[in-house]
Amino acid sequence: MHVLILGGTTEARRLAELLAAEPLSGLRVTTSLAGRVATPRTPPGGVRVGGFGGAEGLARWLREHTVGLLVDATHPFAGTVGFHAARAAADARVPLLALRRPGWAPVEGDVWHEAGSLAEAAALLPALGRRIFLTTGRTGLAAFADLADPWFLVRSVEAPEVPCPPRTEVLLDRGPFTLAGERELLRRHRIDVLVTKDSGGAATAPKLTAAREAGLPVVVVRRPPVPGGVPVVATPDEAARRVGEVYAGHAAPRRAAPLTPPRRRSR
Repeated sequence: MHVLILGGTTEARRLAELLAAEPLSGLRVTTSLAGRVATPRTPPGGVRVGGFGGAEGLARWLREHTVGLLVDATHPFAGTVGFHAARAAADARVPLLALRRPGWAPVEGDVWHEAGSLAEAAALLPALGRRIFLTTGRTGLAAFADLADPWFLVRSVEAPEVPCPPRTEVLLDRGPFTLAGERELLRRHRIDVLVTKDSGGAATAPKLTAAREAGLPVVVVRRPPVPGGVPVVATPDEAARRVGEVYAGHAAPRRAAPLTPPRRRSR
C-alpha cells in the first residue's frame, strides 16, 4: 500500500518516522514538501518537493502512483491545500485523513484579541501598541505594510516576502523556543503586542506564556476550517493507527472462489 503524506510540519515528519518503524510488509510512504523552505528537515521514506498543480494535478498523481491513502498533515494555515486534497481524494477515490494539531486555548491571565484574518489583525494593532512582535510566518506581511507608525519584530525561518511594514526588524530563527528565551526577547525589544496565528503545538507556545506573564495583549488569528466530511486526528500516533487500519483492509486476503469439480466425460 502506498501512503502519500502532504507534509512540511513536525507532525508529518513524526508520522513518517512512525510508519518507517512499523513492520508492515509492502507499506510505501512518500512525503510531499511544498519547497518553500530551502533546507527542510526531510523525513524517512520517499520525498517529493514542489506543488502538484492544484486539485486536478494531485488527483492525477494519486492515480498514477497507486496511492491507497492520502494524509493531509500540512500546516493548519496552509490555505487552500486542504480543500485541494479533499477534491483530489474524491476524484481519485482515495481515502483521506487530516492530521491537525489542536489549537491553543486562552487561560486565566491571557489578554487575547481574536481575528479572522491577517487583515483583521492589522486593523486591531493601532489601538493595542507600538512595538509589535509578529510571528505569523514569512508570507502575508503585506497585510501590515500600510502601518507606518508601529515598529515590527518579524520572526520567521527564512527571509519574509515583501512588501513589509516600513519599520521592520527581521529575526531569522526556527523553533522550538524556550520560555526563558521568549521572556528575554520580549524584554530586550520592549514588545508591547504579540501577533500570532493559532498554529497550536508546543514548539512555539512559550511566547504565549511569556506574553501572559508580561500582561501583553495577544492578537490571535483563527485557523481556517478543515473541509467538511474529512476525518481529523490530532496526533501522529492516532494517524499511524488509522494507517494501520487501512493497511489491514488492503492486506486482508480476498475470499477465494469455490472450486468446482471437473465434469466427467461421458463414455
